[in-house]
Amino acid sequence: MCLVVLSAGASEREKVLGFGGVFFKAEDPKALALWYEEHLGVKQTPKTYEEQPWVQAGGTTVFGVFNNKTKYFGADDQQFMFNFRVGDLDAMVQQLREAGIEVEVDPETYPNGRFARLADPEGNPIQLWQEMTPVTD
Repeated sequence: MCLVVLSAGASEREKVLGFGGVFFKAEDPKALALWYEEHLGVKQTPKTYEEQPWVQAGGTTVFGVFNNKTKYFGADDQQFMFNFRVGDLDAMVQQLREAGIEVEVDPETYPNGRFARLADPEGNPIQLWQEMTPVTD
């Protein structure tokens, strides 16, 4: 048996606070950044320090690591999927469809919320999530 003794401060490990950015490659970075800003409200990367970057609302963030053979993201070559929290899934879906964007709404309501799927113009999978607030008695 191995016994590890930690000093008083050693048990309080430093943790990250959240994502500071998401960085990925694109065939047409300018057009794709504009698409995310126009359709999902994700502001483009500021070009100066005076400009305000996108500030996300606080809330739940799931950091899910999947088996490399998963079909959950769609095509086998997809290495990631964005999941964005939304306040009103139906309104967001209607807005996207009015812009000519194909969106598939999952008909099931799960204990943690409702979901919809779409892809950006370069085929990257996106999941929209309207989080359910737990009911407390």
